[in-house]
Amino acid sequence: MAMGKRIFLFLLTNILVLITMSISWQVLNHFFDIPPGYYSYLIFFSVFLGFGGAIFSLMISKWMAKKMMGVQIFDHNVSDPRLKNVLFKVHSYAKAAGLSKMPEVGVYESPEVNAFATGPSRSNSLVAVSSGLIQRMNDDEVDGVLAHEVAHIANGDMVTMTLLQGVINAIVIFAARVLADIVASAISKDERPGFFIRFGLIIAFEIVFSLLGAIVVGFFSRFREYRADNGGAKLAGRDKMVAALTKLKGTTELIDTDQAAFQSFKISGRNKSALQMLFATHPPLDERIARLQKANIV
Repeated sequence: MAMGKRIFLFLLTNILVLITMSISWQVLNHFFDIPPGYYSYLIFFSVFLGFGGAIFSLMISKWMAKKMMGVQIFDHNVSDPRLKNVLFKVHSYAKAAGLSKMPEVGVYESPEVNAFATGPSRSNSLVAVSSGLIQRMNDDEVDGVLAHEVAHIANGDMVTMTLLQGVINAIVIFAARVLADIVASAISKDERPGFFIRFGLIIAFEIVFSLLGAIVVGFFSRFREYRADNGGAKLAGRDKMVAALTKLKGTTELIDTDQAAFQSFKISGRNKSALQMLFATHPPLDERIARLQKANIV
C-alpha cells in the first residue's frame, strides 16, 4: 500500500511538472511566437535531466555516504558494547516503525555530535552515527537521535526530497533556457543570438533559479525535520528526543567541507542568520525543542 502511494505521488508529480511547463510554453509562445517543436523537446529534456540527476543521486546515496564520510558498517558481532547498543536500538525502532527490512548501521570518524539517514527506499537504507556522538552522548540522548533518523526512513523523506529536488531541477533547466533565448534574442543584432551570449545567460539564470529553488527545498526540509522529531518522540519518548536536541544545542563542532554534502540528512543544525535560514535544511534547535514540548505526542 505504501509503495503504491509513493508510485502514485511520483507519477502525479511528473504530470504536474509537465502540465506546468506546457502552460508556460503556451504563454511564452503566445507573446513571443516561439517555435513549438523546440520547446516541446526542451520540456522533455528538462524533466529527463532534472529527475534523472536527482534519482541517480538517490540511488547512489548509500554508496556515496560510505565513500565520502568513511562510514564503516557493523553488525551484531561488533565488539564495542556502545555500537552494539546502537544497532539494537536502530533495529528496535525500525520494527516499531513498521519497516520490513532493517537499515544498515554504521559509524564514521568525526568529533562532531551527529548522525544521518540515507538510502533509496525504506527497505534499502542506512543509519550512520559519528564517533563523537558515541563518545559524548548518554544512552537516552543516543536513543533520541536514532529514533529521529529511523523516523526519517519510515516517513520516506529521502524519496520525498528527491522528487522535490527533481521538480526544482526540471524547472531550473527549462526556465533558464527559455529566458536565455528571450534575452539573447533581444540583445543580439543577428537573427540568431551567438552561442557564447546564450550560454552565459543560461549559466547566470541557472544560478539565480537554483538559489530560489534552494529556498523551496530548505522550507520543505525544515518541515520534515519537525515531522521526524515528532516521529522520534513517538518511538523513543518525548523526553529522550528533547534530551538529544538539547545536547546537540550545546555542541558547536565545525563541519568539514566533505561532510557538507550530507548536512541535509543529519539531525543537527547550527544557528543561522535570518538570510541563512532561508536556505537552511534544519530549523533552529530552540524552535525544535519548543515544538516538541508543546506537541501532542500519542
